[in-house]
Amino acid sequence: MNRSRKRALALAMLAVAFIGYALLLWQGPWWLDGDQLNRRDLQPAEGVVITGFRTTLVALGAGAVAGAGLYYTDRTLRHTRIRDRQQAEIARDGQVTAHYVEAIKLLASERTVERLGGIYALERIMRDSAKDHLTVVEVLAAFVREHVPVPPSTELPVSTGLEESVQAALTVLGRRPPLKEPFRIDLRRTDLRGADLKEARLERVRLAGSRLEGANLIGAHLEEAWLREVQLSGAWLDNAHLEGAYLRAANLGGASLSETNLKGTHLFGADLSAAVGLTADQVGQAVLDEETKLPPKVESLLRSAPESNAPA
Repeated sequence: MNRSRKRALALAMLAVAFIGYALLLWQGPWWLDGDQLNRRDLQPAEGVVITGFRTTLVALGAGAVAGAGLYYTDRTLRHTRIRDRQQAEIARDGQVTAHYVEAIKLLASERTVERLGGIYALERIMRDSAKDHLTVVEVLAAFVREHVPVPPSTELPVSTGLEESVQAALTVLGRRPPLKEPFRIDLRRTDLRGADLKEARLERVRLAGSRLEGANLIGAHLEEAWLREVQLSGAWLDNAHLEGAYLRAANLGGASLSETNLKGTHLFGADLSAAVGLTADQVGQAVLDEETKLPPKVESLLRSAPESNAPA
């Protein structure tokens, strides 16, 4: 039923109610107590009864009108508030979009200070607008991949540290709000040597083929991360969380693994022969194969321990 028909029906019902009320006000006393009331030559007592009935009916009618007025006032206010919220949301979305466009422009700048402004503007958008969270994460990950790629079959020059805006993008990714993400952050084949990722939240991140020599990953969250063939020589992984991570053929030569959580970590073909701070208890919680290389002392302890997790 369209709005015009609904309005016509409501007006018709209102007219019927008004006519019924008028008839009740006029003839109601006799309809209810006609045997006791005369229609002519009314006695004083009968007049009191009729007046009382009509007074009560008028009061009830006034109450009904007031109630209807309050109902429609409340309904109007509700619609007004809803419309105001919608208008405010539209205005806010427009502002977020404008800020996003400006941030992307800054991100593409040749000047470091402007790129930093764009990165932190995107972080602000990500925190203020949950529905833009995923977009900002993907944009920042793409920024890192574009600026520090690992070229195939090419020897990298000696690292002099990460460029400031790349480090800022990594920092923002590592402290992003904890929202559910249907994808893995893609940082594959990136040159992150010497990166500061202390206590970064990078669960399920894709870092296959990346260079992380000397990186600070102390306390980092890398649960279920994809670290196939990653270079972690000399990296600091103390107290890091690598539960369920995949480090097939990863190089951890000289990496510090003191109190690193390796529960369920896949170390197939990984080289930990020169790892520092690694214990047999840690390795005992990981998943190894015959190609996994362990420090001689740790391997000896595992082989001598009953029900060890040493490779067959």
